[in-house]
Amino acid sequence: MNADFASTYPAHVDTVRKRFDRALAEAGFDCAVIFSGSLREHFLDDSTARFKVNPHFNTWLPLTENPDCFIIYRPGAAPVLLYHRSEDFWYKPPEPPTGYWVEQFDIRFIGELDDARKHLDGASGAAFIGEWDARFEDWGFAAANPDKLLHPLHYERAYKTDYELACLREASRRGARGHAAAAAAFRDGAGEYDILLAFLRATVQTQEELPYSAIIALNDHGSTLHYQLFDREAPRERYSFLIDAGATVNGYASDITRSYSAAADEFGELVAALDAAQRELGLAARAGVDFRDLHLQAHRAIAGLLADFGFVGLDAEAIVATGISGTFLPHGLGHLLGLQVHDVGGTQAARDGGTIERPAGHPFLRLTRKLEPRQVLTIEPGLYFIAPLLAQLKQSEHARHVDWEKVDRFRRYGGIRIEDNVVVTDGAPENLTRDAFGAVA
Repeated sequence: MNADFASTYPAHVDTVRKRFDRALAEAGFDCAVIFSGSLREHFLDDSTARFKVNPHFNTWLPLTENPDCFIIYRPGAAPVLLYHRSEDFWYKPPEPPTGYWVEQFDIRFIGELDDARKHLDGASGAAFIGEWDARFEDWGFAAANPDKLLHPLHYERAYKTDYELACLREASRRGARGHAAAAAAFRDGAGEYDILLAFLRATVQTQEELPYSAIIALNDHGSTLHYQLFDREAPRERYSFLIDAGATVNGYASDITRSYSAAADEFGELVAALDAAQRELGLAARAGVDFRDLHLQAHRAIAGLLADFGFVGLDAEAIVATGISGTFLPHGLGHLLGLQVHDVGGTQAARDGGTIERPAGHPFLRLTRKLEPRQVLTIEPGLYFIAPLLAQLKQSEHARHVDWEKVDRFRRYGGIRIEDNVVVTDGAPENLTRDAFGAVA
C-alpha cells in the first residue's frame, strides 16, 4: 500500500507548496504556521475528546494522531515540522516519525507546546492556521486564520493530487470491505450494534477512527438522516437496513451508503430502482456540469419513482414543481470529499471567496460549483418516509395528491439512500465506490 503513496507523495507536497506560495504572496504574509491541534478535556472532567487533526495540517502530511505539532512554511525553504514528543507514563508517546513522507520535512522535536516559540524566528509576518488557543496570544502572529489566506486554500483543496486520489481509493476499498461485512451480518439476523462491530472489524478501525460516526439503521430508523444510536437487540420484525459508513486512510475519507430490503418485496424493487437512478446520476458527474443542475436532476428522478410506484398521483415535473419531492428528498445530492467528509469550498465562488447560491427551496445543498477534473464528490440521492415532513405535507394543499395509505405502509422501512464517491475526470467519471465493491466481491 505504501508504494503507491511513496511514488506520488513528493509531487503532492510540491503542489501544496505552490498553493501556499501563491496564497501567502496574495495575502501579504511571510510564512504560515499550521497547528495540528490539541487535546480538549470534557467539561468538568479530566478525560479528553478524541483528537481530530486540523485538515490544513493533514494536507501536508499523513500525521493524524499527534496533537501539539506545527508546520512552519516559508516560501523557498523546506517546510519545518515541529514534532511533539514528550515523555509520558499515562499515555503512550508517539513513535519517532518514519515513512515515505519524512524526507520532505526539516523535522525538529519539541517536548512542550511552548517549545515551538524558539523555532518561529519572530512571528510578526506569520499567519497562524488552526484552532486558536489563548496560549498563542503573545506569540506575535500577524493574523489567525485570515480569510484572505484561507479562501484560496479552501478553493484549491477541491482539486485532488495523485497522492490524494490514491488515499481516497484505498479508503473506498477499506470502506467497501466494511460494508460487505455489515450486509452479511444483517442477512444473518444481527442487530444494529452487532452490525457496527462487523463493520469495524472488517475496516480494522475503531468507531473513533472512522471519518464520521457510522449510521447503522434498521427499519424505520432509516428515516432519521443521521441516526446516531445502536440498538443492542435485533428487532422482532426486520424490514430494511440502511448503512452510511466510511473509512479513513492517511486522513482521507470514504463516505458510502447502501440500503437493503429484508425480503423480496416492493420496497426491494424501490431500492433497485433508486440504485439505477443513482448510477445514472453518477455517470452524469462530468466536467462542465453545474452541480446545482445535477441536484435538480436527482429531484426529477426521485419524483419519477414517487409517480411510478404510486405514492403521488402527479407526473414527475409536477411533483418537483409543487415541492412534494422535497418531502421525500430533503437533503442535497452530494458534497465535496477529501480530508473532511463535507470538504470545504463546496459553495465557494472563486479563490478569493464569495458564494454560489443554492437553488431556491434547496437550503441543504453543500455543493454548488461547476464540476471540474480532479474534484471528488459524493452522489447520494435518497427517498425517505420522515414523520415530521410527511405531517407537514399532509397539512398542505398538495396532500390530496398523495396515496397516504401506501405511504403509511412504507413508514416501517424508514428510507433509502445510496451513495457513491466519484472522481470527475476529463472523460467518464471514476466511481471509487463501485470499483471498490467490485474488488471485494
